[in-house]
Amino acid sequence: MPIEQNPTVRRRRLGLELRRHREAAGATLDDAALRLECHKTKISRIENGRSGVRARDVRELLALYGVSDADVQAFLEALAKSGAKRGWWQKYGPAIPSAYADLIDLEAAATHIRTFQTILIPGLLQTESYSRAVHASNPAAIDPATLEVLLEVRAARQDVLAKTSPVTRFEAIIFEAAIRTPVGSREIMRDQLERLLEVGESPNIELQILPMAVGAHAGMSGPFVIFKFPLPADGDVVFLENLTSSLYVETLGETEFYTLVYDKLRSAALNPKASIAAIRAAISQFDRGE
Repeated sequence: MPIEQNPTVRRRRLGLELRRHREAAGATLDDAALRLECHKTKISRIENGRSGVRARDVRELLALYGVSDADVQAFLEALAKSGAKRGWWQKYGPAIPSAYADLIDLEAAATHIRTFQTILIPGLLQTESYSRAVHASNPAAIDPATLEVLLEVRAARQDVLAKTSPVTRFEAIIFEAAIRTPVGSREIMRDQLERLLEVGESPNIELQILPMAVGAHAGMSGPFVIFKFPLPADGDVVFLENLTSSLYVETLGETEFYTLVYDKLRSAALNPKASIAAIRAAISQFDRGE
């Protein structure tokens, strides 16, 4: 059985397999936690791919679940060992909250990212000056050193769009308000919109603008990001964020609903060529000082 190269994918695959074996055995999270002498939230994080697990703990869990197949045991132990690989973002330590690290982890693992944004340019497409202006509007003060780290990390995150093995397919639907709302100076907005024009030429990136004229639309509940991974068995993950917290949705029925919403938004949005024209029109608006 091949083992994927990204630690996120490996951890998620391991977690899914452990959950499948636990449920097949009729064991609960409490049963697994008792076996490992830990809290059941740790078991939940392991099964969701949010936390690594030692190979010896995998052996303990498989014994609890009655899994005796040597090949299965060896494969899952190998996943546990390889999933312990550190991501580049971990060198920043506590400056990167765990929920943010999870997002970076998913971006690095995904082969297809789809995002709908209502008022902000997607983070993977933001210029540094635009990001600075966004942070400046945040009522929660960030000390200068932490801000520089966050900007450095955001820039590093954007490298996923340039990787070639495998290529990351990136699609973004951006509500027109995001390209019309002045964030920072006119120069900052012009540079940001020029960046959109530049990345829009990449074969792996598709940008669509959802015009304000469409009125009510399927995405009025807010922005979201859908992550797809190399193997269907790994399942999709949807990322949601608000002012104080974030949420990862992994239940099949729920992720399918977000895919349906995205498809409806895609149908309502301008096609990529018309979207480029809309971005150029927004640039002209800022050039005129409107």
